[in-house]
Amino acid sequence: MDEYTLEETLTEAREKMARIVGHVREEFSTVRTGRASTGLIEKLEVEYYGTPVPLQQLATLSVPEPRTLVVAPFDKEALRAIEKAILNSNLGLVPSSDGQVLRIGFPPLTEERRKELVKLVKHMAEEGRISVRNLRRGIRHDLELKEKSGELSADDLARAEKEIEKVTHQKIEELDHHLVSKEHELLEV
Repeated sequence: MDEYTLEETLTEAREKMARIVGHVREEFSTVRTGRASTGLIEKLEVEYYGTPVPLQQLATLSVPEPRTLVVAPFDKEALRAIEKAILNSNLGLVPSSDGQVLRIGFPPLTEERRKELVKLVKHMAEEGRISVRNLRRGIRHDLELKEKSGELSADDLARAEKEIEKVTHQKIEELDHHLVSKEHELLEV
């Protein structure tokens, strides 16, 4: 294995790990904090003329006040479908309609609910860590096979493993940083 191919493998590993971290951050944004956030519902699937469509493609989402989210559909005919999707989302949100827009009020979270949400985001972060480690394991396995077949020298294998380990630790630290930030946000009264 030449130097270029090895660097390509390492770059690919960095990109895949970064995507895992990005995915976990997106999952965190779907966890309610007591404050209104468009990220909570923008990816919600709405049944629009028989086709599931993400809410963000059907309406403008805005946060005029810290505890209020406003959904203004581009097509007024979609208002009922959007309302139904929000009610069926298991987010515990109840929209009110004035015929033009939906307003969603965010009640303050109880202490018990905050603790449940912290457990949920910890679980999401752990799933992310596991994914990063599994990716590291797969890459190591591939590199070891290449070393056994003679495509990769033992020195290159050692250097690549050290680099993969370094990237893995960086991404796990990044996940932990996002977790601490989300926990703080959830426990803030």
